[in-house]
Amino acid sequence: MTQVARPPQSEPDRAGSRGLAARVSLGRRFTPVSTEFLMIASAALMLTIFGLVMVLSATSATAVSRGENPMDGALRQGIFAVLGVPLMFLISRMPTAFLKRMAWPALFGAIALQLLVFTPLGIEDGGNRNWIKIAGFTLQPSEFLKLALAVWIGYVLMRKQTMLGTWHQVFIPVIPVGALAIGTVLAGKDLGTAMVLVLVLLGCLFFSGVKLRLFILPVLLGIVSVIALAVTSPDRMRRITATCSDMSAYTGDCYQSIHGIWGMASGGIFGVGLGNSQEKYGWLPAAGNDFIFAIVGEELGLIGCIVVLALFTLFTVGAFHIIRKTDDPFIRIAAGGLTVWITGQAVFNIGVVIGLFPVMGVPLPFMSQGGTALLAVLIACGVLLSFARTLPVAEARSAARAASAPRSSSAGRGRVAR
Repeated sequence: MTQVARPPQSEPDRAGSRGLAARVSLGRRFTPVSTEFLMIASAALMLTIFGLVMVLSATSATAVSRGENPMDGALRQGIFAVLGVPLMFLISRMPTAFLKRMAWPALFGAIALQLLVFTPLGIEDGGNRNWIKIAGFTLQPSEFLKLALAVWIGYVLMRKQTMLGTWHQVFIPVIPVGALAIGTVLAGKDLGTAMVLVLVLLGCLFFSGVKLRLFILPVLLGIVSVIALAVTSPDRMRRITATCSDMSAYTGDCYQSIHGIWGMASGGIFGVGLGNSQEKYGWLPAAGNDFIFAIVGEELGLIGCIVVLALFTLFTVGAFHIIRKTDDPFIRIAAGGLTVWITGQAVFNIGVVIGLFPVMGVPLPFMSQGGTALLAVLIACGVLLSFARTLPVAEARSAARAASAPRSSSAGRGRVAR
């Protein structure tokens, strides 16, 4: 066979091909983001800004009474917001392969950080030893443990996707390692955070697609464990069984709950005005932390509460769209765990404030005072945004397959047998 030499490419042709490649690369980098990306990012940013305003309002009164700068609490929270928001968008650019590689190191690092609470760096507050103090900043390592556990379970179950029909492939190593992570938190007597970690574990198992009979076992184990921990602690049982519908326990276990409900009730529909809360003047404990939703209801009324609920709903819908649309099991499982963590914790916190649940010490994501909690939630949002960036590619591939299928079938029908 005679081979014909290809004529050499001229210099203008080479320049044109390089320009085309550059335009293609630039086009990929500036591909429009998905609707889910916009929903999660906008909800996270608006809740963070809303939270900074409410932290300033809730903490300024007590700071002035102690002779401190009224802006101190909001400034500390703002430092973590300034760190967390750029970090969120930086992580959103990370490829999924990088997040998979970081699953094991992140989990080991989070557990090691959590174990520091039992060293001289650890701080005990209200009977819970779940904080460390470094360079003047108080950090809560268990917040990062929630994120690391969700990503790690997603990676492990993704690798076992074809073997999830047998119980030992589902439970090992997920249940032992998850129990170890939860046990480090329970050792510090923080039942509220431990319950959130149990929710993360169960959420990941649910979205992995395991059979119902295998999913029921860890659910029952989690319920039995929580009941056992509550029954074996007289202090927890007293708070759980306290009746706060009347004033009989006003000076005892129901003091915080009653003042939280009073704050919500006094706000009415439109609230008493931003900065005009009465409960924050030393009446409501943890007004800037676990009960900040009560200050929102008092100062901004029912309208402010509806805005907060609408933003959390926007976030949740965007996250669930990622779970529904993706064809990557790692993304589906990890996104499910992260969504259950943030949304479930918000439901717990709001339920405590309005009196549906006993006081558990669980902060409201994005809004409660606490730099570590804010930073961890923003990093988790960055992971979800990274997942959301894969959706346009997946949708384009699906559309291309759907468009090519009719052409191939029609071509097959057009052939004539000889």
